[in-house]
Amino acid sequence: MSAGADWKARWREEMERELKDNILHYWMTRTVDEKNGGFIGRIGDDRQPDYEAAKSLVLNTRILWTFSAAYRVFKDDRYLAVAERAYGYVTDKFADREYGGFYWMVDAQGSPLEDKKQVYGQAFAIYALSEFYRAARRKEALDKAIETYRLLERHSYDPANRGYIEAHARDWSETDRLALGGGDMNERKSMNTHLHVLEAYTNLYRVWPTEELNKKHKELIEVMLDHIVDPETAHFKLFFDDEWNSKSDLISYGHDIEGSWLLTEAAELCGDEALLKRTKETAIRMAEATLNEGVDADGGLLNEANATGLIDTNKDWWPQAEAVVGFYNAYQLTGEDKYLDAARRSWAFIDRCIIDKEDGEWFWSVDREGRPTRGHGKVNAWKCPYHNGRACFEMMERLVSAH
Repeated sequence: MSAGADWKARWREEMERELKDNILHYWMTRTVDEKNGGFIGRIGDDRQPDYEAAKSLVLNTRILWTFSAAYRVFKDDRYLAVAERAYGYVTDKFADREYGGFYWMVDAQGSPLEDKKQVYGQAFAIYALSEFYRAARRKEALDKAIETYRLLERHSYDPANRGYIEAHARDWSETDRLALGGGDMNERKSMNTHLHVLEAYTNLYRVWPTEELNKKHKELIEVMLDHIVDPETAHFKLFFDDEWNSKSDLISYGHDIEGSWLLTEAAELCGDEALLKRTKETAIRMAEATLNEGVDADGGLLNEANATGLIDTNKDWWPQAEAVVGFYNAYQLTGEDKYLDAARRSWAFIDRCIIDKEDGEWFWSVDREGRPTRGHGKVNAWKCPYHNGRACFEMMERLVSAH
């Protein structure tokens, strides 16, 4: 092995060790709900499982995605068993057999708690089901993914302005309850939902490469580039009305760097060279803006800013994971060492401050002094093995590539 490749091999080994020995191990050994079925909905700061906590579609589909990917990569039957458990729970408890799609939340026993059709959640169902099919080749999983895709196209797609409406009532009719959570604006369209519909369609296209999906996939990339990426700042705009008028000046550095590589991945798959060129140029600008504005002196990625400056200087776990991949993607696109350095510093920050070396998994967040914040615990409706697990999968693959 050449000297130039040594660091890649070492880094890849680190990522694989973190993935297997920490992230996957934690979720396999600490989160299986033997009392109610499925997976525990919350583990708090006290490290104790809350067996009465509600269970979210986001958490359960992300577990399904992660362990499906783990089985696909490692062919370890232990990972398949967890993926099977997640698949069974999602399709048994979250699937709406009357109207199609998936409930947003169920209670601890698996009964519907929030039955609205949040498009963000449907996207993660498509993403996870298509990954389960990639791993286990269960045709019923692919059929469910395609069925959910068609529901989004029938009910959520905006034919006048393109893009997708945020949410619907259980029967897919209009709803005024659009927001993902308490901190989000209650607007008709959002960056976050579009980013993850794109991610879902990318993964579905890998296993269902139809002309129909290719057309929708390419259009969604164009929507992201035309309406969601700010041409002046290269940041994502976050919330919109139907006609794509921006409703917020908030900047989310984690979404910017995540979006830069997810857009690249999508465009590489769709087979349109002009669109790929435009997407790569945009991705580089997004990575550059994030590097210049969002990276702290310690290598960690700050959470949020707006037109007045920084407004959230904590460093949540998921932007750190996305920064490693996003900056490395920019390095692959440009060959510029500043992006490689940023990716390596991001990983060093994670290793130093975000990984819980005592209890396992990653802290939800640390403050600017590197102290873990409290109140979120290790497992909740949003805290899952997907961002950090996916960063490990991505880097393992990228660190054996030619560049």
